[in-house]
Amino acid sequence: MSSRRSRQASSSSRISDDQITDLISKLRQSIPEIRQNRRSSTVSASKVLQETCNYIRNLHKEADDLSDRLSQLLETIDPNSPQAAIIRSLINE
Repeated sequence: MSSRRSRQASSSSRISDDQITDLISKLRQSIPEIRQNRRSSTVSASKVLQETCNYIRNLHKEADDLSDRLSQLLETIDPNSPQAAIIRSLINE
């Protein structure tokens, strides 16, 4: 009886093929490298996922780079100035 329950529980938490197709389609529209491709609808799901991972990695890198630049800027201004407070709030978000 417990194996039947676990199968029912796992099948209810599974995502359907239609949902996967819909999510891949949304990713195609969200990732600039794919969206700019004239044949974006023919890009395979695995390519969409690869490009999505690359895009997220690049966003993380850009965020880290911006944080570093803000930290460097913060070192060059008066720590009690309103600008320093704004920079600190941006770094801590």
